[in-house]
Amino acid sequence: MIELGHGASVLRLLPELGAAVASWQRDGLDILHPVSDPNLIAQHERSVAAYPLLPFSNRVGYGRFSFDGEHFQLAPNFGGEPHTIHGNGWEREWTVAEQRDALVTLTLEHTGPAAQWPFHYAAAITYVLEADRLLVTLRYENIDTRAQPVGLGLHPFFPRDADVELGFSATGVWQAGPDALPEALLAVAGDWRFDPIRAVADANLDNCYAGWGHAAVLRWPSRRQGLRIVGSAPFGHLVVFTPPGRGYLAVEPASNMTDAVNRMQIADTGLVVLDPGAVLEASVSLELFGL
Repeated sequence: MIELGHGASVLRLLPELGAAVASWQRDGLDILHPVSDPNLIAQHERSVAAYPLLPFSNRVGYGRFSFDGEHFQLAPNFGGEPHTIHGNGWEREWTVAEQRDALVTLTLEHTGPAAQWPFHYAAAITYVLEADRLLVTLRYENIDTRAQPVGLGLHPFFPRDADVELGFSATGVWQAGPDALPEALLAVAGDWRFDPIRAVADANLDNCYAGWGHAAVLRWPSRRQGLRIVGSAPFGHLVVFTPPGRGYLAVEPASNMTDAVNRMQIADTGLVVLDPGAVLEASVSLELFGL
């Protein structure tokens, strides 16, 4: 485990566990909420508070896709579900490339197994801790001899206090079918809407929003604390996960929509086709403010 400090903030990282964040605390209070999910097989039921998503966010339906005339089958990596989820970066051990008091860069080179991802890539994630902000930057380079489809994302968990509020705007939301894959792009209205900001309360969502404007806000009034989530391009999608009866929620900036690699005929899936040697970069800023 790596520990970074800046003022009253402490960040703990797990290079050996998918470059995940173990915890981020300020004045001893959790800003991110550590979660142990036995369905995420490669996390071995250890608690993580955030982790990178690459080379895709969310699900690839049944682990199957075709690209550039070839057909591929990915291995299942999520217990109890037929789909392959969140890429393979979270399943792998990363290497420390640089470390200073409040900065660390971790790297990963993937050249197999193909059942995790059939293309070769080199990835890096940099965590920069400030007194009231955590900046996370992802870099993905295609080191294969052929083009590949790529998506990036970040999966942070946040405390789900009884009074937690969420706010963001979006142009649409993907309604999921019984198989948890996107079925229809709907207008953002009613229970889908978080503009203006509102209480999360008993919301039960696991949906991908399109055109979210690259900014969202969480507020915990009883803590007198808020947090701004700002995602750079190409993070044009936002996954909101609010499972009932759990003490956390997830607000996940992502470049691609769910199952984008199987829906390339749809405009604005967010999927990026990277040629050999090409690089995709994106960052997420998590910034605290007082109420």
